[in-house]
Amino acid sequence: MALRSFFVGGNWKMNGTRESLEELITTLNTASLHDQTEVVCAPPSIYLDFARCCLDLRIGVAAQNCYKVAKGAFTGEISPAMIKDCGADWVILGHSERRHVFGESDELIGQKVAHALESDLGVIACVGEKLEEREAGTTEEVVYAQTQVIAENVKDWGKVVLAYEPVWAIGTGKTASPEQAQEVHEKLRAWLRANVSDDVADSVRIIYGGSVTAANCRELASQGDVDGFLVGGASLKPEFVDIINARA
Repeated sequence: MALRSFFVGGNWKMNGTRESLEELITTLNTASLHDQTEVVCAPPSIYLDFARCCLDLRIGVAAQNCYKVAKGAFTGEISPAMIKDCGADWVILGHSERRHVFGESDELIGQKVAHALESDLGVIACVGEKLEEREAGTTEEVVYAQTQVIAENVKDWGKVVLAYEPVWAIGTGKTASPEQAQEVHEKLRAWLRANVSDDVADSVRIIYGGSVTAANCRELASQGDVDGFLVGGASLKPEFVDIINARA
């Protein structure tokens, strides 16, 4: 059984100024962080360079999205090559806001995953169902289909973290109960075991996202198949430190 190191990502979304982010970064740099936990922060792309320059090197930096080719006539996009050039090592792909606000398809997300991995970026790949899908009882179907497209585009799973983010829990203040999170994580791991390999199922970190706070993080972190968090709003607050230390 592979020992999976705890992984906590902070998705800053479209938030922050140089001033507010500098304050947040100072808080993180001076905090006592659990040394067995991998921490990655995802600033808006315009602040990637700034964040990488200011953050302590023990904290990784991720972009929140990227395109599927290295360069070209794609106004407004950024590539994995550029992300790496700014010193960042990760990218978040398939976030529900990219899927549902900006209409990104499974196919496009798969292509992005393939290109990011070929470019030697780590990928935080997101899956998750909407409220009507959970209420219709199709959660498994939805997340398996999303995971399938990601899996088809992965050669090296060592560079992939899978994030389960129930869309109904993102930014709504509703959190999946620890039992609900564990149930889906367990099923995703079983899917990886059946469709990829035992090794990948045992070693890939499956993290939870959806209104994670200092108040609920320890109970979520105690679940056997919850290997960390992708944190939204709370990652902009000092309580992010408590979430990073959920297993400490």
